[in-house]
Amino acid sequence: MFAIIETGGKQYRVSVGDVLDVERLNVEEGATIELKVLMTGEGEQIVAGAAAEGKTVKATVLRQVKAPKVVVFKYKAKKNVRKRQGHRQNYTRIKIDGIV
Repeated sequence: MFAIIETGGKQYRVSVGDVLDVERLNVEEGATIELKVLMTGEGEQIVAGAAAEGKTVKATVLRQVKAPKVVVFKYKAKKNVRKRQGHRQNYTRIKIDGIV
């Protein structure tokens, strides 16, 4: 069984036991959260739209993590302009406990 969930403006296909990184959620480690379900499916049977409205996905927050650093380097030739920046995106690592 799988479900399509929405969090942080993105959609993810999840099953029970999956561990994934989503956009940072403002919750503590070890907390249980409920995520909105857009669609569920089991084999060939798919439930979407108004029929999937009452369903939720329960997940446990494992920890807050940061992605690897991305270096942003801006350069303009012959003008002696060089700008170097780094960026690390914040994520929340969650584990899917069940589809209710």
